[in-house]
Amino acid sequence: MIMTMDAYDNRSFGKPGTILSIFIAFMWSLTVPAFVLTLPQSSHQNSGAFASSPRLFEKTTKLHSKTNAIADVSSDIDLASSEKKGTMILADDPDFVKPALDKRKYRSILLPNNLQVLLVSDPDTDIESAAVHTRTGHFNDPAHRAGLAHFHEHMLFLGTQKFPVENEFEDFLGRNGGLSNAYTDMEDTNYYLNVAPLDYDEDTDNDGELPDNDNPSKVSSALYGALDRFAQFFISPLFNAESVERELRAIDSEFLNGMTSDSWRNYQLLKSSCNPSHPFSKFGCGNYNTLTNGGDITGKSAEDSGGSSPRDDLIQFWEQNYVAENMKLCVVAKAEINHMQECVEELFKDVRPRDKARLNGSDNVHSNDSSSSELNQKINGESNIDQFFKSENQKYGVEAFGSSELRVVREIIPLVEMRSIKIYFPTPPSNDELVRKTRPFRVISHLLGHESPGSLHSLLLEEGLINGLSSGVGIGASDFSMSTVSLSLTQKGMERRDYVLDLVWQWIAMVREAVYNDPDLMGTFHDEMNQMASNSFRFRENGDPTDFCSNAADMLFDYEPSKLLLGSSKSDPYDSEIANRFMDRFTPGNCMINIFDSDLEKEDRKAETSYLSDNKAPWLTEKWYKAKYREFPISQTVLDNWANTSNVDSRLRLPALNAFIPSDFSLRADDDEALLSFDPDIDYSKVMPTLIMEKLGLRVWHKLDRTFRVPKISFRLFLTSPNVYRSPRTITLNRIYEKILRDDLNSLVYDASIAGCNYRVSCGPEGFSISVSGYSEKLSQLLDVVTSRMLSIIEDMKKGKNGSPALYQKFLKAKDNLLRDTKNGKLDSPYETASYMARMMMEDNVWHINNYIAEMEGEYAESDPLTMEECAKTAEDSLTKRLSAELLSMGNINENDAKDVTKLIQTRFLNTARPLQYEEIPQIKTLRMPTRDEARKIFGPELKDGIPLVLEELAYSDSEENNAVQIILQADAEHSMGYEGVALLELISQMAYNSAYNQLRTKEQLGYIVSAFVKKTSGGGQAFTIVVQSSTTMPDALEDRCEAWLKQFREELVDFPPERFAMEATAVVAQLLERNIGFKDEVSFAWGEILSSSNLGSKHSKPAFDRMEKLAKELVVSDFKNEAFEDSLGGSKISIEKTSQDLKDQVLRIWDQYFALGAPERSGVSVRVYGQNGKDHYKNNVGKPGYLSTYDDVRQVKNFFGAIPPASYWVNTE
Repeated sequence: MIMTMDAYDNRSFGKPGTILSIFIAFMWSLTVPAFVLTLPQSSHQNSGAFASSPRLFEKTTKLHSKTNAIADVSSDIDLASSEKKGTMILADDPDFVKPALDKRKYRSILLPNNLQVLLVSDPDTDIESAAVHTRTGHFNDPAHRAGLAHFHEHMLFLGTQKFPVENEFEDFLGRNGGLSNAYTDMEDTNYYLNVAPLDYDEDTDNDGELPDNDNPSKVSSALYGALDRFAQFFISPLFNAESVERELRAIDSEFLNGMTSDSWRNYQLLKSSCNPSHPFSKFGCGNYNTLTNGGDITGKSAEDSGGSSPRDDLIQFWEQNYVAENMKLCVVAKAEINHMQECVEELFKDVRPRDKARLNGSDNVHSNDSSSSELNQKINGESNIDQFFKSENQKYGVEAFGSSELRVVREIIPLVEMRSIKIYFPTPPSNDELVRKTRPFRVISHLLGHESPGSLHSLLLEEGLINGLSSGVGIGASDFSMSTVSLSLTQKGMERRDYVLDLVWQWIAMVREAVYNDPDLMGTFHDEMNQMASNSFRFRENGDPTDFCSNAADMLFDYEPSKLLLGSSKSDPYDSEIANRFMDRFTPGNCMINIFDSDLEKEDRKAETSYLSDNKAPWLTEKWYKAKYREFPISQTVLDNWANTSNVDSRLRLPALNAFIPSDFSLRADDDEALLSFDPDIDYSKVMPTLIMEKLGLRVWHKLDRTFRVPKISFRLFLTSPNVYRSPRTITLNRIYEKILRDDLNSLVYDASIAGCNYRVSCGPEGFSISVSGYSEKLSQLLDVVTSRMLSIIEDMKKGKNGSPALYQKFLKAKDNLLRDTKNGKLDSPYETASYMARMMMEDNVWHINNYIAEMEGEYAESDPLTMEECAKTAEDSLTKRLSAELLSMGNINENDAKDVTKLIQTRFLNTARPLQYEEIPQIKTLRMPTRDEARKIFGPELKDGIPLVLEELAYSDSEENNAVQIILQADAEHSMGYEGVALLELISQMAYNSAYNQLRTKEQLGYIVSAFVKKTSGGGQAFTIVVQSSTTMPDALEDRCEAWLKQFREELVDFPPERFAMEATAVVAQLLERNIGFKDEVSFAWGEILSSSNLGSKHSKPAFDRMEKLAKELVVSDFKNEAFEDSLGGSKISIEKTSQDLKDQVLRIWDQYFALGAPERSGVSVRVYGQNGKDHYKNNVGKPGYLSTYDDVRQVKNFFGAIPPASYWVNTE
């Protein structure tokens, strides 16, 4: 597997339904070489049942690597001086190299102040967006303020001279259906936002004149207002002293969240192992102590606690680094591009150019702490580093990882159960002139990480030693990169790690031999990858505008504007000398090895003998995130053995060429028969899949793509089975089967996956889901391979250990991995644990995580162990015995071919199966939580005031210091509420989020994670939910503050004028009516609606494809313009009688009925999770009336609760 490493920890944007965990992830980017422009769509059009869930605004550090950066293009542009009049057009639309499907208009300009801008006009977009990228990151932190760049990023959101109110920016975006986010990188910081293109105007005192929004070609007032506020970040931020102190505590809370994340701990350990003179070694997140230069967070302020305020340093940081030449701006809008340019020229003209900035005598915005002697040593050629790659180790005058840091093994104890080995090789930076020409790391990583038969991955997988292997450039800065080979090991693999590493070095030697001595073969691999990249670029669809803006602003530093969209999709022909020089770095003497093993301290490990372990080395603790590790040098003998690879294992061989690369891109929509049926008056984007077959137990849907015109198909199949979730044992066995199948298919379908054809088979409580998608030419072949093996592997597994020894090893590995993953789930962060506990409380007939663990280890598992034969039989019962099926064939496929696919599915799964009766269809229902009066009947009159039911848990991890609370207040069954009630809940969710975030997070600083939202629960439930995670406040106090906010929010609702409700409703309507951006989004929407109706019974089985429009209509009022809704009507007229006042009255009625303190129908539960510092609080509440402290308590109290009717709100009962 080819991978790159990105560290995500930004605030969610787009769909109001994503809690983003903080993690470091390895991502494969081959099939999307210009990966930063093709991230998945974020949409408010949720698949399946309509629901909102949390939006967590988390302005955080993004410790991110660039694998495709190119030198600052500004140096190649004849930049205008700040005195030069007029805007310079650097590239206009005809100059841009575009994908074939891209109809947007582009222009890159340079403002008179030297700010470079990319303008993108997209009349079809339902999301307008903007982003600013600065070449300033935590490498710029001064030594006495670690984390200053990250802190500065937070502070820019908290008020400017023109818009001084602290939460005004977020509030404006929220009212306009938008969100914002930011991340801080090593050498970069990125700010981005989006809005719905709404045209109402409340900015009567803007300095500039608002556009005439009766003309659709003008910039929308929503975007204008957002850009006006956004520009002030870079013109006149306030850095208010009172905001500084509060936000310092937010940074500290963010830091403490990372303390229980292995990703953050391991990444900081890698940074700490760097040369301390290189800025990569810096602590980028920062905390209260580092940002106050010694302050204690328990004090009232930075000065009172023994430190100093960072405000002066914030101002200096901004003045030195936030200049026009050090920024790039990207804007996507509906407006015509000339109007966009006028808007940007007006609003960003006052961003300071460098010659007007106070730079304290230095223009070096990337200054570092390296000594001048170190820099002179590099310049004078006293280093032994090969300078074939000219930019390597130059910018900061010192190697990040030199001889003093290499040839070391680190053994690290993770918090969760895991076993992995990472081999790090310092390599030239990806933006080096020679590296960017031919991208040698791509073909080398392609071979090292290949998964075909004969590869290292395949060999280790077959022997049961690994779960996965990946290779690629993992970390990148402007002067170095870090290439890695990463292996996820089984327990057996960790025990045989010496053998595994020997094979790794043999495989590297085989690849090196090809690089050095077979340039023709390497050139063929290089051309093959270029072809796949070219295909990907040619048929790339427009992605989410917010993702595009964020990444395009970054890429403006790296590419000339006309080639920005092409990005790294095209490289020069293979250059053997460059590849040889890059390959030179993959040697035992130029590496360091990190071993992650949760069993390192076990007694039986202390007697092991391995050259990759040293039981005599002392245990150490990393300074910031406290990772526990030990380190020792790799002996020269071991290095020599690894270097001497003359005897390469005969089973290893380089891959063959890829037979799955497509060449037929013809479209079925252009076939004669399709052309005859084409109607130019039909908007095919609004045409949903049609039912082409319906019989007992099977519905088949089809749609020929005429909208996006990509040569791709998506097959979606869902097999509903009552046998999957029949017991903890059956779901466990089915999950093991799923893992075995994936393991077994891996080498067979790897070539297809990197060529753009992918599959997924997964099981859940209701059955099995099969998805196969990609280029249409080879997709039916892949579907045949996957579905055939799903059944044949069952027959092979029935043969048992002796009949199928290789599969038996896969069975053992799958069981061990599932046990590990399940147990690691108990180590989730407190707010995630609270969400899981809430599900266990509110859902009927669900199995607890401990039930699954008990099937795999412990007394009962030993007396009645899981077997491969039983696993096969269980999977067979779930896939072939009693089924109902939904099948969708969508894209570049005609109806006849869709029927052929149907025959294949019938042959594989349905011909021998008995169709399900309605009563057999598995359903998970939501239980109705008690009101206060009902709870008193269960627990007695001494029940505490407040929320009737409290479920408490102690965090499983001994190192968890965070607490969390999730308050869930139920509304009525969604079918009883109908379209109107559900739409009003969406409006409440829209209005509540910013209020809760501003009060609980920004003002009260209760915790870094805060959210308020309405979510759908399984089986027709709707609930208003508040989530807070805190490192400083106990859950009971968090609950009290949430209750206080609920009271405050009710007062806010009363005080808001009716026009505010109409305005917020307009934003919700715009989100509901967002169109599908690409083919995949259309498939996801249609499939979600089909599945939502599949188990409702024959009378109610028609998918509600128009559900979003009907919800939107409930929020439209007669006295407030709603262009998004009017546009959706396509010129039709409907009568609207509801007024803004009516809308306000309806919201207050629902609030007072279900959510307000003392509401007659207020029912719900408060889920509290205590960190280890709250253990005594947790123990003191055990046994109190209304408190549930064990899952057995939960199971017992469920006997008093009835189920909410599961019928969906869109079901027509007439």
